Amino acid sequence: MNMFKEIADIKTSDQLKLPVPEAEYETVVLKPTEQQKEIVESLGERAEVVRNGGVDAAVDNMLKITNDGRKLALDQRLVNELLPDNLESKISVCAEKSYEIWKDTAAQKSAQLIFCDLSTPKGDGSFNVYDDLKRKLMEKGVPEKEIAFIHDANTEAKKTELFGKVKSGQVRFLIGSTAKMGAGTNVQDRLIALHHLDIGWKPSDLEQREGRIIRQGNHNKKVHIFRYVTESTFDSYMWVRHEVA
Repeated sequence: MNMFKEIADIKTSDQLKLPVPEAEYETVVLKPTEQQKEIVESLGERAEVVRNGGVDAAVDNMLKITNDGRKLALDQRLVNELLPDNLESKISVCAEKSYEIWKDTAAQKSAQLIFCDLSTPKGDGSFNVYDDLKRKLMEKGVPEKEIAFIHDANTEAKKTELFGKVKSGQVRFLIGSTAKMGAGTNVQDRLIALHHLDIGWKPSDLEQREGRIIRQGNHNKKVHIFRYVTESTFDSYMWVRHEVA
């Protein structure tokens, strides 16, 4: 990279002033359930024990607690599968919002990206956000063939084929993680909306995600970016951490 910099004049996108769509942001704030409130309290108790050195780091530590907190903020069933589905959860609200956009942009065959780093599909029948979101969209009337997981495109050939379907409007929902659907995912042609179901550890993760839609070559002049936040959970900490960075 240092050798390349000696011969190249590097410009960032903000310096080039490329023609990219205007992004309209919306923060969707959701109320926690009683179960989520109780579990947040228990996470605080665990953190206190860790801070006081009352537990071996191999058994419990702040990283584990933070990860459990992120899962809880996303969906309470990730902490305990026996807990009920919440009709006002991130998944349910995202399904409703993205469905309405899907319906309103049917003529243009506009596409949407939904980012979720946690709870990726494992194929073992266990609960995960991806399958639950897909089920909710299908129940509303979205054809299964129009919903795709980036994780299913596990070869370059499959990825190229999938990207082509998103660009042509055959696939109108592409769901994936930052690692799988960040850099190198060039499907911007018809993208009208992007949804952050969760948030990554690094500010650069957010930049990579939104760089998929705020991108030269997008036919839409205005796009929508939704950030889903569950009140009184680790979501607030994570988003503030990114804003400060």
